Amino acid sequence: MLVRFRSKDGMHRVSCEESNLFGALLENLLTQLKEPIDVSSIKVSDKPGLNNGEPVGNIIERTVRDLGLHHGDIVYITYDKNSTDINETAAAVATTHISQQHDSNSQSVNIDSLKTNTNNSSELPIDMELEKENGSISRKRSPLCKHGDKGMCEYCSPLPPWDKSYHEEHNIKHISFHSYLKRINEATNKKENGSSYIAPLSEPNFKIDLHCTNGHESWPRGICSKCQPSAITLQQQEFRMVDHVEFQNSALINNFIEAWRSTGMQRFAYMYGTYKKYDSTPLGIKAVVEAIYEPPQHDEQDGLTMDGEQVLKEMKEIDDLASKMRLFRIGLMFTDLTDSGNGDGSVFCKRHKDSFFLSSFEVIMAAKHQLEHPNICKFSEQNTFSSKFVTCVISGNLEGNIDISSYQVSTDAEALIDATMISGSTHPSMAYINETTNKRYVPEIFYMKKNEYNLTVKENAKPAFPNDYLLVSLSHGFPTTESTEDTKQESTEDKEVGETATIPSKPPMFISKGGFPWANRQAMGQSQDYQELKKYIFQSATSDNFNELHEKISNFHFLIYIHSLQIINEEQWKLLVQAATTTAPGEDYETPLLQLITTPEWQTLIMILQESS
Repeated sequence: MLVRFRSKDGMHRVSCEESNLFGALLENLLTQLKEPIDVSSIKVSDKPGLNNGEPVGNIIERTVRDLGLHHGDIVYITYDKNSTDINETAAAVATTHISQQHDSNSQSVNIDSLKTNTNNSSELPIDMELEKENGSISRKRSPLCKHGDKGMCEYCSPLPPWDKSYHEEHNIKHISFHSYLKRINEATNKKENGSSYIAPLSEPNFKIDLHCTNGHESWPRGICSKCQPSAITLQQQEFRMVDHVEFQNSALINNFIEAWRSTGMQRFAYMYGTYKKYDSTPLGIKAVVEAIYEPPQHDEQDGLTMDGEQVLKEMKEIDDLASKMRLFRIGLMFTDLTDSGNGDGSVFCKRHKDSFFLSSFEVIMAAKHQLEHPNICKFSEQNTFSSKFVTCVISGNLEGNIDISSYQVSTDAEALIDATMISGSTHPSMAYINETTNKRYVPEIFYMKKNEYNLTVKENAKPAFPNDYLLVSLSHGFPTTESTEDTKQESTEDKEVGETATIPSKPPMFISKGGFPWANRQAMGQSQDYQELKKYIFQSATSDNFNELHEKISNFHFLIYIHSLQIINEEQWKLLVQAATTTAPGEDYETPLLQLITTPEWQTLIMILQESS
């Protein structure tokens, strides 16, 4: 069979069989081109266009049959020119990873570079799990049903996971990411069409192309419709990457708030945990917080300051250690608390619908963190899509109680920050739109709102617009052992500020949440040293009570500090982590713990503690 390739250099014909890999066709095509090209820039589509192609690295290992190509089909291909001589490229590559026979005198072009960088990073296990599920919402038989017990009709057939009426009935404001993905993938890649696969997701990009090759000088000397970003219309994002934030223990939050209670200063921390399935939303995901770590900071009553380089260096080390505990940095948390002065522990309510939920500076901070922690997604053209990084604020609610609010920012917010189009303003609820510069082009920005007649209208966003168009709210709560249907139904509701959801959960990874001082709290009179370590662990370590010792070592901050002492080696620290994180009933923590305490290094640590005053 013959497949035709249409490019800016003309039409090219490649002979092939249905069983051939697409990468083999590409090798043949590259030998027909007169000028060398950048193979990593190749995009393929079944329709003519400049920006709607699929990166070829995603499909080079698929067969012609899998892609639905037939004899005479036209494949549209775009690429960038490469200054490297094609003969040099061919000479540098002896073979390719594609199993295809060629004539010994023909040129061979390196296609390994087509593999995207994200191949080194795989999707999260929770994404792989949810991709296999259809997420259909089952319904019971309705009084309107006229069929038998084994029949099904429109009144009792399962609903798709993105069904709008179901979400409205259960007061769920946003559909889950995987529900959204399945909906748009179903519309983009219809089975009956039999066309080649098109990635259903694409991250928005609001940057101007400073390297446009459309026959004009680069911005600001020239501009065209190809390199110029289109007008932007902001709307509330209908989906969210994470649906729920679950704190494994209330002691985590109490210990974090204790810093404000003892000093009156605000506090900032990163949250470590994992992502798990959230059953209260179709195909939902929850972020499970197992530990909180406070980076070096200087606290103030109305904010805080941090040394960026110092924080980056320290958090990289903590990330590496947390990964060995099977934990990820999943979000950030900060306080915004002011005592009401009534003497009853109440605080002022600063954040509500008539003021703001996240200030413009906090939105920018959240967006930058989300950009630093992209979500790997094989259904995206860029192989990444948005982020699962969450932002939690501890502040006063309408009743004057201390409460948690959880948010993410939208994909549009990430793109606006990445293009440096917005900045903070003196009004916390408004984001200021920056001016166009030599390196930044700011198009027209609009947002949709309802006017006084309850009609949806489009408003010009310049010079500033409300932050609410960039926010996505999440529910939050603490685990409970209850698993009744009533509890499950209650947790499906998106809770407003001041409410929490209760959901069933597995045992927490760490048993002990307090007792050992947290890091970087010297300003509060708390420090991690041998005296504190002796006070915390010595009695348990010298007794024969394994259960008590297990509870003591099952502490995130204790494990981090023990590693910093460098008394026990990496293998022994892994034994310590294995014993500390084995908390489920019936699991064996005694074997690794026994192996650890019999080592000379552990005995050395106990001896040092014994001699400490």
